Amino acid sequence: MRRLLALRREGKLTTTRVRSAADGLGVRERAVWRWLAAAERDEAAVRAPGERAAYPGRFTVTDEVRALLGLWKGNVAAVHRELTARAARGEGEPPPSIPTLHRAIRRDLTPGERAGLAGGERAARKHDVFLTRPRSWRNHVWETDHVQAPVLVDVDGKARRPWITWFTDCATNAITGVAVTPVHPSRESVLAALRSAVLREEPYGPFGGLPEKVRVDRGKDFLSRTVTAAFDLLDVMVEDLPAYTPHLKGTVEGLNRAVESMFLAALPGYARQPRPGKRSSRPKDEVLLGFEDFTARLLDWTRWWNTEHRPTPLRGRTPLQAWQDDPTPLRDVPAADLWTFTLEDAGTRTLTTRGIRFKKHDYVGSWMTGLAGIQVRIRFMPHHDHRVEVYHAATGRYLGPADLADQATEEQVSAVRRARAARSRRLKKDLEASQRERYAAVNQPEAPRRLGALTGAQADAELARSAGTSLSQLALPDVIPPAAPPADWRTPASLAALTTAGRPAPLPSSRDSAPVVLDGPAGRGAPSTPDEDGDPS
Repeated sequence: MRRLLALRREGKLTTTRVRSAADGLGVRERAVWRWLAAAERDEAAVRAPGERAAYPGRFTVTDEVRALLGLWKGNVAAVHRELTARAARGEGEPPPSIPTLHRAIRRDLTPGERAGLAGGERAARKHDVFLTRPRSWRNHVWETDHVQAPVLVDVDGKARRPWITWFTDCATNAITGVAVTPVHPSRESVLAALRSAVLREEPYGPFGGLPEKVRVDRGKDFLSRTVTAAFDLLDVMVEDLPAYTPHLKGTVEGLNRAVESMFLAALPGYARQPRPGKRSSRPKDEVLLGFEDFTARLLDWTRWWNTEHRPTPLRGRTPLQAWQDDPTPLRDVPAADLWTFTLEDAGTRTLTTRGIRFKKHDYVGSWMTGLAGIQVRIRFMPHHDHRVEVYHAATGRYLGPADLADQATEEQVSAVRRARAARSRRLKKDLEASQRERYAAVNQPEAPRRLGALTGAQADAELARSAGTSLSQLALPDVIPPAAPPADWRTPASLAALTTAGRPAPLPSSRDSAPVVLDGPAGRGAPSTPDEDGDPS
Protein backbone atom coordinates (compact mmCIF):
# COMPACT_ATOMS: atom_id res chain seq x y z
CA MET A 1 0.00 0.00 0.00
CA ARG A 2 2.87 2.40 0.74
CA ARG A 3 4.36 1.69 -2.68
CA LEU A 4 1.05 2.41 -4.43
CA LEU A 5 0.60 5.61 -2.42
CA ALA A 6 4.09 6.81 -3.39
CA LEU A 7 3.42 6.09 -7.07
CA ARG A 8 0.13 8.01 -6.87
CA ARG A 9 1.81 11.03 -5.35
CA GLU A 10 4.43 10.92 -8.10
CA GLY A 11 1.73 10.63 -10.76
CA LYS A 12 3.03 7.28 -11.97
CA LEU A 13 0.20 5.08 -10.70
CA THR A 14 -1.57 3.27 -13.53
CA THR A 15 -4.80 1.33 -13.67
CA THR A 16 -2.86 -1.84 -14.47
CA ARG A 17 -0.90 -1.64 -11.20
CA VAL A 18 -4.07 -1.04 -9.19
CA ARG A 19 -5.83 -3.95 -10.89
CA SER A 20 -2.93 -6.33 -10.17
CA ALA A 21 -2.82 -5.20 -6.54
CA ALA A 22 -6.56 -5.82 -6.18
CA ASP A 23 -6.17 -9.30 -7.64
CA GLY A 24 -3.38 -10.07 -5.19
CA LEU A 25 -5.43 -8.86 -2.23
CA GLY A 26 -8.61 -10.56 -3.37
CA VAL A 27 -10.68 -7.35 -3.46
CA ARG A 28 -12.26 -5.18 -6.11
CA GLU A 29 -10.33 -2.47 -7.95
CA ARG A 30 -12.53 0.32 -6.57
CA ALA A 31 -11.71 -0.84 -3.00
CA VAL A 32 -8.00 -0.22 -3.65
CA TRP A 33 -8.75 3.27 -4.99
CA ARG A 34 -10.84 3.96 -1.88
CA TRP A 35 -7.99 2.78 0.40
CA LEU A 36 -5.53 5.04 -1.40
CA ALA A 37 -7.85 8.03 -0.92
CA ALA A 38 -8.18 7.25 2.78
CA ALA A 39 -4.40 6.85 3.11
CA GLU A 40 -3.84 10.32 1.69
CA ARG A 41 -6.09 11.77 4.37
CA ASP A 42 -4.75 9.66 7.28
CA GLU A 43 -1.37 7.90 7.46
CA ALA A 44 -2.83 5.38 9.95
CA ALA A 45 -4.93 3.90 7.14
CA VAL A 46 -1.71 2.73 5.43
CA ARG A 47 -0.98 0.28 8.26
CA ALA A 48 -4.48 -1.26 8.17
CA PRO A 49 -5.98 -0.77 4.72
CA GLY A 50 -9.73 -1.24 4.61
CA GLU A 51 -10.24 -0.84 8.35
CA ARG A 52 -12.55 1.89 9.43
CA ALA A 53 -10.86 4.74 11.18
CA ALA A 54 -11.48 5.10 14.88
CA TYR A 55 -13.93 7.78 15.88
CA PRO A 56 -15.24 8.99 19.23
CA GLY A 57 -18.03 6.82 20.55
CA ARG A 58 -17.19 3.72 18.51
CA PHE A 59 -18.25 0.56 20.34
CA THR A 60 -15.39 -1.58 21.64
CA VAL A 61 -15.35 -4.90 23.42
CA THR A 62 -15.25 -4.43 27.19
CA ASP A 63 -14.52 -6.82 30.02
CA GLU A 64 -18.25 -7.23 30.51
CA VAL A 65 -18.69 -8.37 26.91
CA ARG A 66 -15.76 -10.80 27.32
CA ALA A 67 -17.35 -12.29 30.42
CA LEU A 68 -20.71 -12.68 28.67
CA LEU A 69 -19.05 -14.32 25.66
CA GLY A 70 -17.50 -16.86 27.99
CA LEU A 71 -20.81 -17.38 29.78
CA TRP A 72 -22.76 -17.93 26.55
CA LYS A 73 -20.03 -19.97 24.79
CA GLY A 74 -19.38 -17.31 22.14
CA ASN A 75 -23.07 -16.81 21.24
CA VAL A 76 -23.18 -13.15 20.15
CA ALA A 77 -26.99 -13.06 19.90
CA ALA A 78 -27.28 -14.27 23.51
CA VAL A 79 -24.77 -11.62 24.61
CA HIS A 80 -26.83 -8.97 22.82
CA ARG A 81 -30.01 -10.11 24.60
CA GLU A 82 -28.23 -10.03 27.97
CA LEU A 83 -26.90 -6.50 27.38
CA THR A 84 -30.36 -5.35 26.28
CA ALA A 85 -31.96 -6.82 29.42
CA ARG A 86 -29.37 -5.14 31.65
CA ALA A 87 -29.94 -1.79 29.93
CA ALA A 88 -33.69 -2.16 30.52
CA ARG A 89 -32.99 -2.62 34.22
CA GLY A 90 -30.82 0.49 34.23
CA GLU A 91 -27.52 -1.40 34.62
CA GLY A 92 -25.73 0.03 31.58
CA GLU A 93 -25.95 1.64 28.18
CA PRO A 94 -28.04 0.04 25.43
CA PRO A 95 -25.91 -2.19 23.20
CA PRO A 96 -25.39 -1.56 19.49
CA SER A 97 -26.97 -3.69 16.81
CA ILE A 98 -25.98 -7.30 16.41
CA PRO A 99 -23.95 -6.66 13.20
CA THR A 100 -22.04 -3.89 14.97
CA LEU A 101 -21.40 -6.20 17.92
CA HIS A 102 -20.11 -8.88 15.53
CA ARG A 103 -17.73 -6.40 13.86
CA ALA A 104 -16.42 -5.20 17.21
CA ILE A 105 -15.74 -8.74 18.40
CA ARG A 106 -13.92 -9.66 15.17
CA ARG A 107 -11.91 -6.42 15.36
CA ASP A 108 -10.97 -6.39 19.05
CA LEU A 109 -10.53 -10.14 19.72
CA THR A 110 -8.05 -12.47 18.09
CA PRO A 111 -9.23 -15.78 16.58
CA GLY A 112 -7.61 -17.58 19.51
CA GLU A 113 -9.48 -15.44 22.04
CA ARG A 114 -12.81 -16.01 20.28
CA ALA A 115 -12.21 -19.75 20.13
CA GLY A 116 -11.13 -19.83 23.78
CA LEU A 117 -14.22 -17.99 24.98
CA ALA A 118 -16.41 -20.39 23.00
CA GLY A 119 -14.61 -23.71 23.57
CA GLY A 120 -12.06 -23.28 26.34
CA GLU A 121 -8.28 -23.46 26.44
CA ARG A 122 -8.03 -26.55 24.24
CA ALA A 123 -9.89 -24.77 21.42
CA ALA A 124 -7.76 -21.64 21.85
CA ARG A 125 -4.56 -23.72 21.64
CA LYS A 126 -5.39 -24.60 18.01
CA HIS A 127 -4.66 -21.00 17.05
CA ASP A 128 -1.30 -20.83 18.82
CA VAL A 129 2.10 -21.05 17.18
CA PHE A 130 4.48 -23.69 18.57
CA LEU A 131 8.19 -24.02 18.14
CA THR A 132 9.70 -27.17 16.72
CA ARG A 133 12.43 -28.88 18.69
CA PRO A 134 15.64 -29.39 16.74
CA ARG A 135 16.08 -32.99 15.63
CA SER A 136 18.87 -34.53 17.71
CA TRP A 137 20.42 -38.02 17.64
CA ARG A 138 18.97 -41.47 18.19
CA ASN A 139 18.21 -42.49 21.77
CA HIS A 140 18.64 -38.90 22.91
CA VAL A 141 14.99 -38.49 23.91
CA TRP A 142 12.14 -41.00 24.01
CA GLU A 143 8.47 -40.27 24.57
CA THR A 144 5.93 -42.68 26.02
CA ASP A 145 2.19 -42.74 26.48
CA HIS A 146 -0.91 -44.92 26.91
CA VAL A 147 -3.65 -44.83 24.27
CA GLN A 148 -6.93 -46.73 24.30
CA ALA A 149 -7.61 -48.26 20.90
CA PRO A 150 -11.09 -47.33 19.60
CA VAL A 151 -11.61 -50.93 18.51
CA LEU A 152 -13.73 -53.56 20.26
CA VAL A 153 -11.81 -56.82 20.67
CA ASP A 154 -13.04 -60.19 21.91
CA VAL A 155 -11.36 -60.86 25.27
CA ASP A 156 -12.61 -64.08 26.86
CA GLY A 157 -16.04 -63.62 25.32
CA LYS A 158 -16.36 -59.93 26.26
CA ALA A 159 -16.02 -56.94 23.94
CA ARG A 160 -13.27 -54.70 25.31
CA ARG A 161 -11.17 -51.82 24.03
CA PRO A 162 -7.50 -52.71 24.58
CA TRP A 163 -4.82 -50.24 25.61
CA ILE A 164 -1.51 -49.69 23.82
CA THR A 165 1.63 -48.57 25.64
CA TRP A 166 4.61 -47.62 23.52
CA PHE A 167 7.91 -45.80 23.42
CA THR A 168 9.02 -43.79 20.39
CA ASP A 169 12.36 -42.22 19.50
CA CYS A 170 12.05 -38.49 18.78
CA ALA A 171 15.04 -38.32 16.40
CA THR A 172 14.00 -41.13 14.04
CA ASN A 173 10.23 -41.43 14.70
CA ALA A 174 10.82 -45.15 15.32
CA ILE A 175 8.58 -47.17 17.63
CA THR A 176 11.14 -48.77 19.91
CA GLY A 177 8.80 -50.74 22.17
CA VAL A 178 5.12 -51.61 22.49
CA ALA A 179 2.88 -53.53 24.90
CA VAL A 180 -0.83 -54.30 24.60
CA THR A 181 -3.16 -54.78 27.58
CA PRO A 182 -6.77 -56.06 27.26
CA VAL A 183 -7.96 -53.77 30.07
CA HIS A 184 -6.67 -50.69 31.86
CA PRO A 185 -2.85 -50.49 31.80
CA SER A 186 -0.69 -50.39 34.91
CA ARG A 187 2.96 -50.09 35.81
CA GLU A 188 3.35 -53.68 34.60
CA SER A 189 2.40 -52.48 31.10
CA VAL A 190 5.02 -49.73 31.25
CA LEU A 191 7.73 -52.18 32.35
CA ALA A 192 6.80 -54.68 29.62
CA ALA A 193 6.95 -51.96 26.95
CA LEU A 194 10.23 -50.66 28.39
CA ARG A 195 11.87 -54.10 28.17
CA SER A 196 10.81 -54.49 24.54
CA ALA A 197 12.09 -50.97 23.82
CA VAL A 198 15.54 -51.44 25.38
CA LEU A 199 16.29 -54.94 24.05
CA ARG A 200 17.76 -55.06 20.53
CA GLU A 201 17.75 -58.81 20.07
CA GLU A 202 15.10 -60.59 18.05
CA PRO A 203 12.21 -59.97 17.74
CA TYR A 204 12.67 -56.41 19.10
CA GLY A 205 15.70 -55.18 17.11
CA PRO A 206 17.38 -53.31 15.63
CA PHE A 207 15.84 -50.38 17.53
CA GLY A 208 16.64 -50.16 21.21
CA GLY A 209 19.30 -49.48 23.76
CA LEU A 210 19.13 -47.10 26.69
CA PRO A 211 17.90 -43.56 26.04
CA GLU A 212 19.29 -40.50 27.77
CA LYS A 213 15.88 -39.07 28.64
CA VAL A 214 12.22 -40.14 28.59
CA ARG A 215 9.31 -37.69 28.53
CA VAL A 216 6.13 -38.62 30.42
CA ASP A 217 2.92 -36.70 31.10
CA ARG A 218 2.32 -37.06 34.85
CA GLY A 219 0.69 -40.48 34.45
CA LYS A 220 0.66 -42.29 37.79
CA ASP A 221 1.80 -45.51 36.08
CA PHE A 222 4.88 -43.82 34.58
CA LEU A 223 5.71 -42.08 37.87
CA SER A 224 5.13 -45.08 40.12
CA ARG A 225 7.85 -46.18 42.52
CA THR A 226 8.67 -49.29 40.52
CA VAL A 227 9.00 -47.51 37.16
CA THR A 228 11.03 -44.59 38.51
CA ALA A 229 13.33 -47.00 40.35
CA ALA A 230 13.87 -48.93 37.10
CA PHE A 231 14.75 -45.71 35.25
CA ASP A 232 17.17 -44.75 38.03
CA LEU A 233 18.91 -48.12 37.88
CA LEU A 234 19.19 -47.82 34.10
CA ASP A 235 20.56 -44.26 34.40
CA VAL A 236 17.72 -42.73 32.39
CA MET A 237 16.45 -39.24 33.23
CA VAL A 238 12.66 -38.85 33.42
CA GLU A 239 11.20 -35.51 32.28
CA ASP A 240 7.81 -35.01 33.90
CA LEU A 241 5.86 -32.63 31.67
CA PRO A 242 3.18 -30.29 33.02
CA ALA A 243 -0.41 -31.47 32.94
CA TYR A 244 -2.57 -30.83 29.87
CA THR A 245 0.37 -30.06 27.58
CA PRO A 246 0.23 -32.71 24.84
CA HIS A 247 2.12 -30.41 22.47
CA LEU A 248 5.26 -30.89 24.59
CA LYS A 249 5.43 -34.55 23.52
CA GLY A 250 4.24 -34.17 19.98
CA THR A 251 6.05 -37.24 18.61
CA VAL A 252 4.06 -39.81 20.57
CA GLU A 253 0.84 -37.77 20.33
CA GLY A 254 1.22 -37.73 16.56
CA LEU A 255 1.72 -41.48 16.66
CA ASN A 256 -1.50 -41.86 18.68
CA ARG A 257 -3.42 -39.99 15.98
CA ALA A 258 -1.68 -41.78 13.12
CA VAL A 259 -2.39 -45.30 14.36
CA GLU A 260 -6.12 -44.62 14.39
CA SER A 261 -6.42 -43.06 10.94
CA MET A 262 -3.86 -45.33 9.24
CA PHE A 263 -4.64 -48.68 10.87
CA LEU A 264 -7.36 -48.96 13.52
CA ALA A 265 -10.13 -47.33 11.44
CA ALA A 266 -10.07 -50.26 8.98
CA LEU A 267 -10.42 -53.01 11.61
CA PRO A 268 -13.72 -54.74 12.43
CA GLY A 269 -15.22 -53.41 15.64
CA TYR A 270 -14.00 -49.84 15.10
CA ALA A 271 -16.02 -47.89 17.66
CA ARG A 272 -16.00 -44.51 15.87
CA GLN A 273 -17.25 -45.72 12.53
CA PRO A 274 -20.13 -43.55 11.21
CA ARG A 275 -23.38 -45.51 11.48
CA PRO A 276 -26.75 -44.95 9.80
CA GLY A 277 -29.70 -43.90 11.91
CA LYS A 278 -30.06 -41.64 14.89
CA ARG A 279 -28.19 -43.92 17.29
CA SER A 280 -24.78 -45.23 16.41
CA SER A 281 -25.00 -48.91 17.34
CA ARG A 282 -22.69 -51.73 16.33
CA PRO A 283 -24.12 -54.25 13.83
CA LYS A 284 -25.29 -57.41 15.57
CA ASP A 285 -23.64 -59.68 13.00
CA GLU A 286 -20.23 -58.00 13.25
CA VAL A 287 -17.45 -60.45 14.13
CA LEU A 288 -14.80 -59.00 16.43
CA LEU A 289 -11.11 -59.76 16.32
CA GLY A 290 -9.63 -61.88 19.07
CA PHE A 291 -7.06 -60.30 21.35
CA GLU A 292 -4.27 -62.44 19.92
CA ASP A 293 -5.19 -61.54 16.34
CA PHE A 294 -5.43 -57.84 17.21
CA THR A 295 -1.97 -57.90 18.82
CA ALA A 296 -0.48 -59.65 15.77
CA ARG A 297 -1.94 -57.08 13.39
CA LEU A 298 -0.76 -54.18 15.55
CA LEU A 299 2.79 -55.55 15.65
CA ASP A 300 2.72 -55.99 11.86
CA TRP A 301 1.66 -52.37 11.48
CA THR A 302 4.45 -51.33 13.87
CA ARG A 303 7.00 -53.11 11.67
CA TRP A 304 5.52 -51.39 8.62
CA TRP A 305 5.80 -48.03 10.34
CA ASN A 306 9.47 -48.62 11.21
CA THR A 307 10.61 -50.13 7.92
CA GLU A 308 8.38 -48.81 5.10
CA HIS A 309 6.59 -45.65 6.21
CA ARG A 310 8.33 -42.39 5.30
CA PRO A 311 7.29 -39.61 7.71
CA THR A 312 7.53 -36.05 6.43
CA PRO A 313 10.12 -34.89 9.03
CA LEU A 314 12.54 -37.60 7.84
CA ARG A 315 12.57 -36.20 4.26
CA GLY A 316 11.92 -39.36 2.35
CA ARG A 317 13.64 -41.81 4.69
CA THR A 318 12.09 -44.56 6.76
CA PRO A 319 12.69 -44.71 10.55
CA LEU A 320 14.94 -47.72 9.94
CA GLN A 321 17.08 -45.80 7.45
CA ALA A 322 17.30 -42.80 9.77
CA TRP A 323 18.31 -45.13 12.62
CA GLN A 324 21.00 -46.87 10.59
CA ASP A 325 22.38 -43.59 9.19
CA ASP A 326 22.93 -42.25 12.73
CA PRO A 327 26.44 -43.16 14.00
CA THR A 328 25.62 -42.46 17.66
CA PRO A 329 26.82 -45.40 19.84
CA LEU A 330 24.19 -47.37 21.71
CA ARG A 331 24.06 -48.46 25.34
CA ASP A 332 22.86 -52.04 25.70
CA VAL A 333 21.77 -53.97 28.80
CA PRO A 334 21.81 -57.77 29.05
CA ALA A 335 18.35 -59.30 29.05
CA ALA A 336 18.87 -60.93 32.47
CA ASP A 337 19.97 -57.66 34.08
CA LEU A 338 17.13 -55.77 32.43
CA TRP A 339 14.61 -58.24 33.85
CA THR A 340 16.07 -57.67 37.31
CA PHE A 341 15.96 -53.88 37.01
CA THR A 342 12.32 -53.84 35.97
CA LEU A 343 11.02 -55.79 38.97
CA GLU A 344 9.47 -54.33 42.11
CA ASP A 345 11.34 -54.80 45.39
CA ALA A 346 9.32 -56.41 48.20
CA GLY A 347 11.99 -56.34 50.92
CA THR A 348 13.71 -59.19 52.76
CA ARG A 349 12.22 -62.45 53.98
CA THR A 350 13.46 -65.53 55.81
CA LEU A 351 13.51 -68.75 53.83
CA THR A 352 11.79 -71.39 55.98
CA THR A 353 11.06 -75.06 55.53
CA ARG A 354 7.74 -74.08 53.93
CA GLY A 355 9.43 -71.74 51.45
CA ILE A 356 9.00 -67.96 51.34
CA ARG A 357 5.94 -66.22 52.76
CA PHE A 358 4.76 -63.35 50.55
CA LYS A 359 1.30 -61.73 50.46
CA LYS A 360 -0.15 -64.49 52.68
CA HIS A 361 1.01 -67.17 50.23
CA ASP A 362 3.88 -69.65 50.26
CA TYR A 363 6.33 -69.74 47.35
CA VAL A 364 8.70 -72.64 46.76
CA GLY A 365 11.47 -73.53 44.32
CA SER A 366 13.61 -76.58 43.64
CA TRP A 367 16.80 -74.64 44.44
CA MET A 368 15.70 -74.03 48.07
CA THR A 369 16.86 -77.44 49.30
CA GLY A 370 19.31 -77.00 52.18
CA LEU A 371 18.95 -73.18 52.31
CA ALA A 372 16.27 -72.83 55.01
CA GLY A 373 17.14 -70.08 57.47
CA ILE A 374 18.92 -67.61 55.16
CA GLN A 375 17.76 -64.06 54.51
CA VAL A 376 16.60 -63.41 50.95
CA ARG A 377 15.27 -60.41 49.03
CA ILE A 378 12.13 -60.72 46.90
CA ARG A 379 11.48 -58.93 43.64
CA PHE A 380 8.32 -59.44 41.58
CA MET A 381 6.47 -58.20 38.56
CA PRO A 382 3.38 -56.20 39.59
CA HIS A 383 0.15 -58.25 39.49
CA HIS A 384 2.02 -61.46 38.53
CA ASP A 385 1.31 -63.29 41.78
CA HIS A 386 2.16 -66.76 40.46
CA ARG A 387 5.96 -66.25 40.62
CA VAL A 388 8.58 -64.17 42.45
CA GLU A 389 12.32 -63.75 41.89
CA VAL A 390 14.59 -64.40 44.88
CA TYR A 391 18.02 -62.86 45.58
CA HIS A 392 20.48 -63.28 48.44
CA ALA A 393 19.90 -60.46 50.93
CA ALA A 394 23.59 -59.93 51.77
CA THR A 395 25.34 -60.43 48.42
CA GLY A 396 22.53 -59.64 45.99
CA ARG A 397 23.24 -62.85 44.06
CA TYR A 398 20.31 -64.22 42.09
CA LEU A 399 19.11 -67.50 43.61
CA GLY A 400 16.23 -68.41 41.34
CA PRO A 401 12.46 -68.16 40.85
CA ALA A 402 9.85 -69.31 43.36
CA ASP A 403 6.39 -70.42 42.26
CA LEU A 404 3.17 -70.32 44.24
CA ALA A 405 2.73 -73.47 46.31
CA ASP A 406 -0.56 -75.35 45.88
CA GLN A 407 -1.52 -73.21 42.91
CA ALA A 408 -5.06 -73.77 41.69
CA THR A 409 -5.63 -75.41 38.32
CA GLU A 410 -7.17 -73.56 35.40
CA GLU A 411 -10.42 -75.50 35.87
CA GLN A 412 -10.62 -74.43 39.52
CA VAL A 413 -9.88 -70.81 38.66
CA SER A 414 -12.53 -70.83 35.90
CA ALA A 415 -15.09 -72.37 38.26
CA VAL A 416 -14.34 -69.76 40.92
CA ARG A 417 -14.72 -66.97 38.41
CA ARG A 418 -18.06 -68.36 37.24
CA ALA A 419 -19.27 -68.55 40.85
CA ARG A 420 -18.14 -64.98 41.44
CA ALA A 421 -19.97 -63.80 38.35
CA ALA A 422 -23.17 -65.54 39.46
CA ARG A 423 -22.94 -63.99 42.90
CA SER A 424 -22.32 -60.60 41.28
CA ARG A 425 -25.47 -60.91 39.22
CA ARG A 426 -27.54 -61.90 42.26
CA LEU A 427 -26.34 -59.27 44.69
CA LYS A 428 -25.45 -56.50 42.16
CA LYS A 429 -22.65 -55.36 44.43
CA ASP A 430 -19.53 -56.87 42.84
CA LEU A 431 -19.52 -54.79 39.66
CA GLU A 432 -16.53 -52.76 40.77
CA ALA A 433 -14.58 -55.89 41.63
CA SER A 434 -15.31 -57.44 38.24
CA GLN A 435 -14.00 -54.32 36.50
CA ARG A 436 -10.70 -54.66 38.31
CA GLU A 437 -9.73 -57.80 36.43
CA ARG A 438 -6.15 -57.47 35.25
CA TYR A 439 -4.47 -58.95 32.22
CA ALA A 440 -0.80 -59.24 31.44
CA ALA A 441 0.69 -56.91 28.83
CA VAL A 442 2.18 -58.75 25.86
CA ASN A 443 4.82 -58.00 23.24
CA GLN A 444 4.02 -60.99 21.02
CA PRO A 445 0.73 -62.40 19.70
CA GLU A 446 -0.68 -64.68 22.39
CA ALA A 447 -3.95 -65.37 24.15
CA PRO A 448 -4.98 -62.93 26.90
CA ARG A 449 -3.66 -64.07 30.30
CA ARG A 450 -5.46 -63.07 33.48
CA LEU A 451 -3.39 -62.04 36.48
CA GLY A 452 -4.12 -62.92 40.09
CA ALA A 453 -2.89 -66.12 41.68
CA LEU A 454 -5.22 -68.45 43.63
CA THR A 455 -4.36 -71.48 45.74
CA GLY A 456 -6.22 -74.77 45.43
CA ALA A 457 -7.50 -74.51 49.01
CA GLN A 458 -8.91 -71.03 48.37
CA ALA A 459 -10.63 -72.24 45.19
CA ASP A 460 -12.22 -75.24 46.95
CA ALA A 461 -13.38 -73.09 49.88
CA GLU A 462 -15.00 -70.49 47.67
CA LEU A 463 -16.68 -73.10 45.50
CA ALA A 464 -18.04 -74.80 48.65
CA ARG A 465 -19.52 -71.52 49.86
CA SER A 466 -21.04 -70.89 46.46
CA ALA A 467 -22.55 -74.39 46.33
CA GLY A 468 -24.04 -73.98 49.82
CA THR A 469 -25.75 -70.73 48.93
CA SER A 470 -27.12 -72.08 45.68
CA LEU A 471 -28.82 -75.08 47.40
CA SER A 472 -31.04 -72.75 49.38
CA GLN A 473 -32.57 -71.52 46.15
CA LEU A 474 -33.68 -75.08 45.28
CA ALA A 475 -35.95 -75.41 48.36
CA LEU A 476 -39.65 -75.80 47.47
CA PRO A 477 -42.21 -74.37 49.92
CA ASP A 478 -44.93 -76.96 49.20
CA VAL A 479 -42.89 -80.14 49.74
CA ILE A 480 -44.39 -80.64 53.27
CA PRO A 481 -48.21 -80.34 53.22
CA PRO A 482 -49.78 -77.91 55.69
CA ALA A 483 -51.29 -79.25 58.94
CA ALA A 484 -55.01 -80.10 59.15
CA PRO A 485 -57.33 -77.31 60.35
CA PRO A 486 -59.38 -77.72 63.58
CA ALA A 487 -62.10 -80.37 63.47
CA ASP A 488 -64.96 -77.89 64.01
CA TRP A 489 -63.99 -75.96 60.85
CA ARG A 490 -65.88 -76.47 57.68
CA THR A 491 -63.12 -77.40 55.25
CA PRO A 492 -63.85 -78.14 51.59
CA ALA A 493 -63.03 -81.67 50.51
CA SER A 494 -60.59 -80.44 47.89
CA LEU A 495 -58.50 -78.66 50.57
CA ALA A 496 -58.80 -81.44 53.14
CA ALA A 497 -57.11 -83.85 50.71
CA LEU A 498 -54.02 -81.61 50.60
CA THR A 499 -53.52 -81.54 54.39
CA THR A 500 -51.94 -84.03 56.77
CA ALA A 501 -53.70 -85.45 59.77
CA GLY A 502 -52.21 -84.66 63.13
CA ARG A 503 -52.15 -81.82 65.55
CA PRO A 504 -54.40 -78.97 64.37
CA ALA A 505 -52.66 -75.83 63.25
CA PRO A 506 -52.91 -72.82 65.59
CA LEU A 507 -55.25 -70.08 64.60
CA PRO A 508 -53.68 -66.93 63.18
CA SER A 509 -54.06 -63.88 65.34
CA SER A 510 -53.01 -60.26 65.36
CA ARG A 511 -52.31 -57.99 68.29
CA ASP A 512 -53.38 -54.84 66.48
CA SER A 513 -56.61 -56.08 64.88
CA ALA A 514 -59.88 -57.73 65.86
CA PRO A 515 -60.05 -61.52 66.42
CA VAL A 516 -60.29 -63.68 63.36
CA VAL A 517 -63.83 -64.23 62.09
CA LEU A 518 -64.63 -67.94 61.71
CA ASP A 519 -67.52 -69.61 59.99
CA GLY A 520 -68.27 -72.31 62.60
CA PRO A 521 -71.35 -73.85 64.24
CA ALA A 522 -71.24 -71.36 67.11
CA GLY A 523 -72.42 -68.61 64.82
CA ARG A 524 -71.79 -67.91 61.22
CA GLY A 525 -70.14 -64.56 60.81
CA ALA A 526 -69.92 -64.02 64.55
CA PRO A 527 -66.50 -63.30 66.00
CA SER A 528 -64.91 -66.09 67.99
CA THR A 529 -62.98 -65.17 71.11
CA PRO A 530 -60.02 -67.29 72.17
CA ASP A 531 -59.97 -68.55 75.76
CA GLU A 532 -56.99 -68.57 78.12
CA ASP A 533 -55.51 -71.72 76.51
CA GLY A 534 -55.56 -70.13 73.08
CA ASP A 535 -58.43 -72.30 71.72
CA PRO A 536 -61.48 -70.60 70.23
CA SER A 537 -64.55 -70.55 72.43
